[in-house]
Amino acid sequence: MSKHSDHLEGYNGSLEELAKALGNMRYDKLVVFIEKLADGINRQADNDFACGRQRLARQLYDVAVNLHEARDSMYKAWKICQPYMSED
Repeated sequence: MSKHSDHLEGYNGSLEELAKALGNMRYDKLVVFIEKLADGINRQADNDFACGRQRLARQLYDVAVNLHEARDSMYKAWKICQPYMSED
């Protein structure tokens, strides 16, 4: 039995709608989301590594690294547009 769900508990929209909603968030908030996602994937990699699933763990570590790079790029985008954003 898989511990990973095939849907987001409490969310009734499609994955496409979710992706669109996330993409429309302010970039500084998206930075936080991407970081939390990367950290979660990294924890899963740690767990898989501890259980002897090294191939899976390596792949998940790669995903986490790529997400952290995406976070860094999004932060740079935020710094560019931040001066033009209102404080709300």
